[in-house]
Amino acid sequence: MAVIGWIGLGHMGGPMTANLVKAGHSVRGFDLSVEALDAAVAAGVTRATSIQEAVEGADVVFTILPKGEHARAVYFGDEGVFAHADPKTLLVESSTIDIESSQALHDAAAAAGFRLVDAPVSGGITGAENGTLTFMIGGAADAVGDATEYIKPMAANIIPTGGATTGQAAKICNNLMLFISLAATAEGAVLADRLGLDAQVFWDIASVSSGDSWALRTWYPIAGVVPSAAVNRDFAPTFTTDLANKDIGLAVAAAAATDTPLEIGQHVQQLFQRLIDQGHGGKDCSMIVKLVDGTLA
Repeated sequence: MAVIGWIGLGHMGGPMTANLVKAGHSVRGFDLSVEALDAAVAAGVTRATSIQEAVEGADVVFTILPKGEHARAVYFGDEGVFAHADPKTLLVESSTIDIESSQALHDAAAAAGFRLVDAPVSGGITGAENGTLTFMIGGAADAVGDATEYIKPMAANIIPTGGATTGQAAKICNNLMLFISLAATAEGAVLADRLGLDAQVFWDIASVSSGDSWALRTWYPIAGVVPSAAVNRDFAPTFTTDLANKDIGLAVAAAAATDTPLEIGQHVQQLFQRLIDQGHGGKDCSMIVKLVDGTLA
């Protein structure tokens, strides 16, 4: 079994490390949040008090962080991964970040003699808990192959995407489609209600018809229909509006860089921003339904 260094033990990293521990790996975890670190330790992760302590002597290091600026801070500098990990250590960067930051990490890793893959994930907290995530892995073929072996306890799908940053590209495009689908689901759900359809009946129809989507099946924003939906828990976050806005913003920025019009994507980002401006950034992104039903302006 491997020695795994892990940085980032939040909503995703915590359950992901728990599955690695269950698979028999030794996991040393670090997070700035004491609460997140305590929860991971309770699940069998060994507490690390610094990045250095987490990565020294590890066979592989995983990082999963909120933004590109956080990933850069973790990897670069005197206290970072590049300064303290052995160049033989495989680096698996699983954050969802901008293409420029991902490329900078790849370039710096190569210059320092490391192998690094960008390996963002899809499947949400439920997928992290159940070990059914989809990993999209970009990088050199040998590094992708080695990373796959470590990833298996956390994943139902492991898909090589090509060279450096292509994993990030796949994740950005996937999440763009997710959030557009979520907005469409919210509008359809509210309209169905106002046309007199029973919410469960309409969901039963849409989920086996052309209106089906992952957002509809998992995040349907009408209470009492889908057990996993945050609407049943006052929009306690499974995926915060802040993070959704960040992710769709990555798509909008990538679109600008490639001269790709994203009129629908830009509109959905504006909806998320309205929620944030009203103080709901920490709530689940499916709260977008409140902008459709008129509960929020």
